[in-house]
Amino acid sequence: MNLIDSIINNLPEVARPTQQKLSFKEKLKWTGITLVLFFVLGLIPLFGLGQNALRNFELLSVILGASFGSVISLGIGPIVTASIVLQLLNGSGLVKFDLTSKAGKARFQGLQKVLAVFFVVFEASIYVFMGGLAPAEELVGTSLYLQLELLLIFQLVLGGLLIMLMDEVTTKWGFGSGVSLFIAAGVSQSLFIRLFSPLPSPTNPEVMTGAIPALFQSLSAGDPQTALLMLVGILSTALVFAIAVYAQSMKVEIPLSFGRVRGHGIRWPLNFVYTSNMPIILMSALLANVQLWARFLQNWGYPILGTFAGNSPATGFVSWIAPQDVIGAAIRGGLTLQMVLQSVVYLTFMIIGAVIFSWFWVQTSGMDARSQAKQIMASGLQIPGFRKDERVLERLLERYVNPLTIMGAISVGLLAGLADVSGSLTHGTSLLLSVMIIYRLYEDIARQHLMDMNPMMRKFMGG
Repeated sequence: MNLIDSIINNLPEVARPTQQKLSFKEKLKWTGITLVLFFVLGLIPLFGLGQNALRNFELLSVILGASFGSVISLGIGPIVTASIVLQLLNGSGLVKFDLTSKAGKARFQGLQKVLAVFFVVFEASIYVFMGGLAPAEELVGTSLYLQLELLLIFQLVLGGLLIMLMDEVTTKWGFGSGVSLFIAAGVSQSLFIRLFSPLPSPTNPEVMTGAIPALFQSLSAGDPQTALLMLVGILSTALVFAIAVYAQSMKVEIPLSFGRVRGHGIRWPLNFVYTSNMPIILMSALLANVQLWARFLQNWGYPILGTFAGNSPATGFVSWIAPQDVIGAAIRGGLTLQMVLQSVVYLTFMIIGAVIFSWFWVQTSGMDARSQAKQIMASGLQIPGFRKDERVLERLLERYVNPLTIMGAISVGLLAGLADVSGSLTHGTSLLLSVMIIYRLYEDIARQHLMDMNPMMRKFMGG
């Protein structure tokens, strides 16, 4: 491990703030700067790019927070993939980290960063050498073609490293994390276009891209089927938004008291969606990577994971884990039994995957009952009427943490899947992610603003 520790210690990183607590304005400033830089980088095209086979993978680009054809074509893919791999290794026991200690957590985070750098280089090479992002076809076989391939890889690696550093800036200096921020930005942009854009649709020039303009256009043209499709999409999106916000606001509050101060206490909140959006982020990245590898394997002549018809999965494993617009098909009169079966398999896959990743995330991120009990005891708190013992507190917390982990994961997995099969305006997983991220960001901003505005609250919170 000495070599790995040496690599970890020599990796570039963003310095932490010297002050203990950053002000609201300071955090808002760095979050805004990072967001603007993300959009600017998404507008910078790759020099030497001739073939962009990934441009049609809109869903993949939204989930990965990427802009295919730009310097940030990798998006957050390498970061999330590294997190998935390390969590699976740690959960299976192949690589074990002592996440209860500060040194163990630091090594876990450092190794995750090393893996992220590896996946930046690996995915950049895959994108270029396998034809996803490649130079012009007429240059094939020339020395210039190879030079342009290496140049494209260099640009992708540079963009991937910038995304990693921007994620660190947001985590240490801003609100939330860069991974969440970039996903929310991409989904919000896509959703805004799908709601309000008056431009013609690329697939059907006679209909506007935005659902609201298309709804009024179809009503005025006497086209009830298109109007119903647009209305269902708008209502489905609004319903998912409302349910996600409601689920985020549900929580269990455990009463705690200060052992040395009689009559004073607080309530320790445990959210119903206990692991928040992390299981869905990891599931989204997994599905995106499976689709990407299925496409590459098909291009190589080995369609092990299935085949595509245009941009849609047609056969094999990828077709069974791809969402089917059941409501839209029913309105058009094209609903089949296979579509219903595929939707059931997809929903089951989403729920099981969300539960597995949620459980792994709780065990590796310090959200398990033992870590929570240690945190409560270190704060000088205890449960009224119970002996001040960490083991007693841990057993009590297990009654809440384990059920909330599973039930919350089932809920978000089911909600994301139902949004997909009900024809929401954007991909259900990305929509749910965006809502949960924005809600959590709102909570962080409101909490920080409260502490800045109220000195007594800041003092109470230990600032």
